Amino acid sequence: MQQFKLESSPIVYYISGKDCSEWVLFLHAAFVNHKMFQPQIEYFESKYNILTVDIIGHGKSTDTNKGDCLEKMSVWIHDIMNAEKIKKIHIVGISLGAVLAQDFANRYPDAVSSLACFGGYDINNFDRKMQKENSASQMVMMLKAFVSIKWFAKANKKISAFSQQAQNDFYDMNIQFSKKSFMYLASLGSMVNAFQTKSRKYPLLIGCGKFDIPMELKIIQDWKSREPELKVEIFENAGHCVNMDMPQKFNEVMEEFWGNAGNCLL
Repeated sequence: MQQFKLESSPIVYYISGKDCSEWVLFLHAAFVNHKMFQPQIEYFESKYNILTVDIIGHGKSTDTNKGDCLEKMSVWIHDIMNAEKIKKIHIVGISLGAVLAQDFANRYPDAVSSLACFGGYDINNFDRKMQKENSASQMVMMLKAFVSIKWFAKANKKISAFSQQAQNDFYDMNIQFSKKSFMYLASLGSMVNAFQTKSRKYPLLIGCGKFDIPMELKIIQDWKSREPELKVEIFENAGHCVNMDMPQKFNEVMEEFWGNAGNCLL
């Protein structure tokens, strides 16, 4: 993949190929970087043009200016699309990436070919009472991070992945996350319930791993009840980062989803 960076943005992005007719954007989870999608890049780069980014504060996207924050990610991604002359794109987000994917779709719906969100929640209908159920464990994790990133990464890998290989890969990326980058996550709440869900002009796929936290399964059920036309995929042998735990199955699911999305757009 080739690495790029616009002068107007702190976001480092990566492109694989420009010879295919369709584009795919992968948005990674918190505390890792674009490399969490390496199995997807290798599988799809001969079939799709691939765009990945390091979210602000992650990977190489750390050369920031005052006022740069997570809330600006959608604008920066749109700027990247304009620079690369990408009119429409399939978007896949995992966890934090699922939040950013939805925010982009809220702001630029005409630029979205399809939307897939895994291990996330419906940011337009977020129940803050449900979040409180998980707040205590999140606070413990945060304290571990401020004491030691290695300690945090050891605990985080077990929450974020199910298979041993995926846990090891997650840990290797997580230990590169800087403590000071936590500040970029502070504006995450500004994207929640900021928009009302309108009639979607693109297909939506949501899902999670069977071994993700129980709250995630409830979130998926509630989201499906609000939007019955969306597609749901539960990965049997996966935790939070389904693409890392079950890369082959994940690739097959995405390939079928994009194929059907293309048919819908004809």
